[in-house]
Amino acid sequence: MDDKAKIEETINLYFNSMYESDAKLVKKVFHPTAKITGYVENELEEMNTNEFAQFVGEQRPSPAEKNDPKILEILSIKIAGKTAVALVRDDHLGVTYLDTLSFLKIEENWIIYNKLFHIEK
Repeated sequence: MDDKAKIEETINLYFNSMYESDAKLVKKVFHPTAKITGYVENELEEMNTNEFAQFVGEQRPSPAEKNDPKILEILSIKIAGKTAVALVRDDHLGVTYLDTLSFLKIEENWIIYNKLFHIEK
């Protein structure tokens, strides 16, 4: 599998972690020191990996259990050596996000190092 396919796989695992409200999967795809940052109603929100995993895990019933539609669109992936950035549109809990995900390649695995999110609607 090439690097782009591995990044796409990580993006899909990221989306599935939220869709299934799976805190363990969040911790698998995010670097332990990652930051999740964006604006919610003009207020800057910042979380670390553990806080984001807890937030995701608390969403019960999960979007999967509610049969919410799966909305994930990978808009772009740019790779520079052992770093990469992807622009992703996804829906979580009825909110559409435009996420900028930065990645690090550690050994042969690509993990999310930071997430910047923008709420589209």
